[in-house]
Amino acid sequence: MSKWNFYTSKEIKPEGWLRRQLEIQAEGLSGNLHKIWPDIRDSAWIGGDREGWERVPYWLDGFIPLAYLLENEEMIETVKKYIDSILSMQKSSGWICPCKETEIPKYDTWAVQLICKTLKVYYDCSGDERIPDVIYRVLRNYYELIKTGKITLSGWGKYRWFETFISLNFLYERYHEDWIRDLAHFIKDQGFDYNAVTESWKKPSHNWLRKTHIVNIVMMLKSEAVSHELLGEEYTDNAERLRVILDKYNGTAFDGFTGDEVLSGIDPTRGTECCAIVEQMYSYEEMFAHTGDNKWAERLEVLGFNALPATLSEDMWTHQYVQQVNQVACQKTMIMAPWSTNGPYAHTFGLEPNFGCCTANFNQGWPKLALSAFMHKDNTIINALMIPSFLKTESATIRLETDYPFKNRMHYYIDAERDFSFVVRIPSFAKSLVVNGENRQSGDLELEIKKGKTEIELEFSAQPFLKKRPNDLHVLQMGSLLFSVPIDYDKQMREYTKKGVERKFPYCDYQFIPKTPWNYGYAGADFEVQYNEIGETPFSQKNPPVTVKAKMQQIDWGLKFPYKSVCRKTPRSTKPVSAVQEIALCPYGCARLRMTEMPLLKK
Repeated sequence: MSKWNFYTSKEIKPEGWLRRQLEIQAEGLSGNLHKIWPDIRDSAWIGGDREGWERVPYWLDGFIPLAYLLENEEMIETVKKYIDSILSMQKSSGWICPCKETEIPKYDTWAVQLICKTLKVYYDCSGDERIPDVIYRVLRNYYELIKTGKITLSGWGKYRWFETFISLNFLYERYHEDWIRDLAHFIKDQGFDYNAVTESWKKPSHNWLRKTHIVNIVMMLKSEAVSHELLGEEYTDNAERLRVILDKYNGTAFDGFTGDEVLSGIDPTRGTECCAIVEQMYSYEEMFAHTGDNKWAERLEVLGFNALPATLSEDMWTHQYVQQVNQVACQKTMIMAPWSTNGPYAHTFGLEPNFGCCTANFNQGWPKLALSAFMHKDNTIINALMIPSFLKTESATIRLETDYPFKNRMHYYIDAERDFSFVVRIPSFAKSLVVNGENRQSGDLELEIKKGKTEIELEFSAQPFLKKRPNDLHVLQMGSLLFSVPIDYDKQMREYTKKGVERKFPYCDYQFIPKTPWNYGYAGADFEVQYNEIGETPFSQKNPPVTVKAKMQQIDWGLKFPYKSVCRKTPRSTKPVSAVQEIALCPYGCARLRMTEMPLLKK
C-alpha cells in the first residue's frame, strides 16, 4: 500500500472559494460557539459545571484547524485558553477527563479516545511540545486501567475503539514502546466487531442500537486502515466489503448512508445525521492517506461538495441534525416524526435541532477537508483534492488556482528548491484530459518537477448524466457534483430559551416553508451546463456557481402519509400533469430545499 502523510496548517493554506467557506464558518457558529453555548462556554473541561464529556473535544477538533488555517489570532488565543485549562486538569496518574476518581470505573472512555485525537490535531497545528508527553501519560494510564481490569471498554468507547489509533499511531512513531502495541491489542479485543452484525444493517429498525448507529458505522469504516499496521495485521480492504452492504441497503445519492440515528433503509426522504457526514469524510481522509486508494478520495469529494454544505445554512450559524436527499420542506413534523428515533425538529435548521453532538462536531468538516488537499511521502507530493490551496514546504511552494469542483480547470504555480515527484489525483470521471495544451491519457498525472519555477495548466471535462438510483429514480450528476431542483422557500424564525439555552438571531431556529413546485420528473436526458462566477457565498441557492438546465414535467408525486411536509418515497404516479418545462438545477450543496432523486418519465 502507498501511505501518504498529511501536511499541517502551517504548510497548507486555503485559497479562493475554499478560504471564503472557512471564513464564513469562523464568522458563524463555529467561531462563536464558546461565547453562546453553555456546553462549551461553561464546560467541565475548563472548570465549569456543564457537559464534560464529548462536546468540548468535538468542537476543538474542528475549531483548532479552522483557527490555524485562517491564522486568526483571536481564535488561536481561544484555542490556547481551552488547551491550557484541559492540560492543567491532568492528574499525576495521567487521567485527564473531568470526572471524580470514584467515577472512573464506570466512565465511558470514548472521551479519553476523543480528547487524545483532538490533542494530536492541536499538536499538528501548533507544534506545542507539551502535547506528546500529555498524550503519552493519558494513554499509559488508559493502558494500566485496562490491563489491571479496573476498566473495560463499554458504551460508546466500545463501539468507537478504533478512534484511539489516531493517537496510538502518533505515539508509536515517537516512542516505539511495547506497551503501546499491547494497548492496541487490548482495545481491539474489547472493541465491538461490526463484521458480526451486518445482517442487522439490511432492514431499517426503529430500535436505538449502537450496532446500527450511523455515526458509529461511518467512523468504523477506517478501523482497519488506521489499526492494521500497529496490530501487525494484513490489510484486506474490509471497509469496501462493508460499504457495499451499507450502500445496497442504506445508500444515498451522495455516497453516504441514511441514518436518522440508526440505519434507515433506501429512501431519499429519510435523514442522514450531520455528525455522520463529517465523520465519514474524516474516515475517507484517513483511509486515503493510509492506503493511497483513490476511491476513498473520490467518495470524499462527493460527500464534501454535496452533503456537507447542504446540512449547514449559508451563513453557517445554524445546521440540521438530519438532511434529506428529497427535502421539500424543513418544518416541524408530527410528534411521531418520520425518523427512526429523532424528534420532530430534527431536519429544521437551528442551534441544536436535536441532540447537541452535531452542534459541536460539524466544525471539523471544512477544515479537515482543506488539510487533505496535499499530502506527501519521501520525495513525492500529491495533490489529493484539487481545491484552491497554497502549500509551502522547505523544498517547494505550490499554489493551485482553481474553481474546482464547479469548473474543471487547474493552474499550478510551483517554485522548487530541489527536484521532486509531483502527482495529481485525476478523478475517474475525468474525460479529455489536457495538460499544458497536450492531450493526455486519463489517470493520475505523474510529473518530475525540476528545481526552479514550473507552471502546469490542467483541464478535463465531465458530462452531466442521469445515474440510476433504487425505486426507478435517477439523480443528475456531473463530476463530483449532484444536481437538484431548487425549491424557493420562506424562512420562519423562532427565538426562545430551552433548559437555560438561548436561541436568538442569528443562532435561533428556522423552518423553511416551500413556495415553488417540487413534484417533478425528467422529461428527457439532454442537459445544458451554465457556469457562473463564484460569489461571496460559494454554496448559494440564489447564485450557484454552476447550473444544469434540464427538461422536466410535473407529476402527481404526493405526500407521505400522514405528514404534510414530507414527500412520498416514490411518486404516486409518473403521468405528467404539466407541459415540459426547462428548469435550472443547482448543485445539491447549494439547495436547502430540493428534489434530487426523480423518475425519468416515459414518452
